Amino acid sequence: MMTGMSLNPSTQGENLSVGFVLLHRFTLLPFAAFIDCLRLAADEGDRSRQLRCHWNFMSSDGEAALSSCGATISPCEPFHNPKEFDYIVIIGGVQDERDGVDTTALAYMRQAGEAGVPLVGLCTGVFAMIQAGLMSGRRCCVSWYHHRDMVQRFPAIQPVADQLFIDDGDRLTCAGGVASADLAAYLIERHLGKAWAMKSLHIMLLDEARAGTYPQPQPVVFGKIEDRLVRRAITLLEQHLGEAISMDLLAERVGTSRRNLERRFRETLGVGPQKFARDLRLRYGAWLLHYTGKSITEIGERCGFADTAHFSRHFRSTFSMTPSEMRKRASVPDSDQVDPFFLHIDGLSTI
Repeated sequence: MMTGMSLNPSTQGENLSVGFVLLHRFTLLPFAAFIDCLRLAADEGDRSRQLRCHWNFMSSDGEAALSSCGATISPCEPFHNPKEFDYIVIIGGVQDERDGVDTTALAYMRQAGEAGVPLVGLCTGVFAMIQAGLMSGRRCCVSWYHHRDMVQRFPAIQPVADQLFIDDGDRLTCAGGVASADLAAYLIERHLGKAWAMKSLHIMLLDEARAGTYPQPQPVVFGKIEDRLVRRAITLLEQHLGEAISMDLLAERVGTSRRNLERRFRETLGVGPQKFARDLRLRYGAWLLHYTGKSITEIGERCGFADTAHFSRHFRSTFSMTPSEMRKRASVPDSDQVDPFFLHIDGLSTI
């Protein structure tokens, strides 16, 4: 049994000890991203010795844990005394009612919370933290993909689906996926120093750690676009959803003339790049109305519109309803609402 050291989060250079709670059919990528970041920071090179970082894999019965893709993690151990760890990381599983509730794991999370050990919920691990009664009055980060499910199942919880992770003191929650590496790097930097965090990320072929407030990629999904220049321009527009990028600059960034860019957009999508860019930002605004609690003024600013009136006018022209009307429809459970993931606007071919 490995015993971790009690750390002051502001103190760097001391060991970091993490206990992993692997729930039934846990999601493999968040787990792998987090543990590999720890592993690479723990030792010189890629030798994987648990020197600076220590970890234990735990399950309710101490047996191998089954992931959602069918791979298993072994060996796992029964739950340790939570005070042995600096963090307890909960990796959530598939949200299927047939799997039931792991009451043993929930009781362990409550024990850790009562002991003052920080709890980290990765992906759907935050659902288990809510079920354990540990997120009352707390901000809660969730993937946009699971946002609606959380709102329907836990209406008293206010989920945040427009950033990668949230550090709320002794409760940390993460949207999952590769963002788990960003959160792991954040904790490694806190305890061991930035050099060790960057070492891990660089070996994982990640340029740098993204801050928790970094926006989640939004579900803007297009059909196959053959024109490579148009695809490159769309990628740039997606990276600048918060500003109205000029067409001259866009053309320069993709290595063509404005006239050629406009011609290629019309041939490929039936609209010019300027209208396409504005509609893309409006669709992002619709997504924010559904999945965040930001005010309409904040959303308009975040989508690059000069003022609320300008944003509302274009929004109504595009979606045949005002931002307030769309938000009202989105807030009614089981209503015949428009999901922004399936919105269709001119020039935007979405699934």
